[in-house]
Amino acid sequence: MKRVDIKYDGAEYSIGQRDIDDVQAEIDAGLASREPTWLSVNSGEGRLRTARLLITPGVSFSLIGITDLNDE
Repeated sequence: MKRVDIKYDGAEYSIGQRDIDDVQAEIDAGLASREPTWLSVNSGEGRLRTARLLITPGVSFSLIGITDLNDE
């Protein structure tokens, strides 16, 4: 199982079934487009809720790639 954890402006989110390179490419494309870009993510634990993060220059966030040891 692949997952990317995201820390965005101090809050934590995740994206399942994607790898870090894929998510980074989507963010890079959004920043290059000069149009508002929204990244769909999961919010919360247990019952997940969809959230959308606005990707713009100057917003602080980080990506953390998580891979199940069984997938390596």
